[in-house]
Amino acid sequence: MTMTAAARPSVLFVCVHNAGRSQMAAGWLRHLAVDTVDVRSAGSEPADQINPIAVEAMREVGIDITAEQPRILDWDIARASDVIITMGCGDACPVFPGKRYEDWKLTDPAGQPLPVVREVRDEIRERVTRLLDELTATPPSTLPS
Repeated sequence: MTMTAAARPSVLFVCVHNAGRSQMAAGWLRHLAVDTVDVRSAGSEPADQINPIAVEAMREVGIDITAEQPRILDWDIARASDVIITMGCGDACPVFPGKRYEDWKLTDPAGQPLPVVREVRDEIRERVTRLLDELTATPPSTLPS
């Protein structure tokens, strides 16, 4: 799938455990994009559950991610995504020609206290907001002036 005016772009967030950063990013994008972007998340070595501190930090801003479960990185989902955002998954992150990639260097919330996870949450919101602006921006007209 390629990004077109008629199709919704798809974004895949990937981190090792799919329990903190990628789940918060997916939660933010679902919240901010409403139904304009297909949102996915996965991990190279998924945890058994979402980090409860990440859940609490997101709950504080009115976003419920409790229904989400860490998922293994599925190569078909990665291949079908327009944008792949990696968050510290190293060599396990997928690389497919023709995809847009970004690597977001973010503190891993695992084992961190709530104040640190709040900072990560807020940084993720800023990055997701910029990404959404780029994905939904109207391309400049190609008509001659």
